[in-house]
Amino acid sequence: AFKGSLYLTRPTLATHIATREALETTANDLFDVVAAGVVKVEINQTYQLADAARAHRDLEARRTTGSTVLLTDAT
Repeated sequence: AFKGSLYLTRPTLATHIATREALETTANDLFDVVAAGVVKVEINQTYQLADAARAHRDLEARRTTGSTVLLTDAT
């Protein structure tokens, strides 16, 4: 039998992206593939910013799927 302690760890984003520079580089890489259409972002519902409370209620009640986007008056 083995002696000692056994423990599990769960990696986080900080495990893979530890510096601000790495975060910005990775984010830019992601934005590039989204802009090129390689990765599709599914936006299933949008809400005006004035309806943010309703958006939160819908999210909390699990009435949403995919991404939920709040829109400003400029959009």
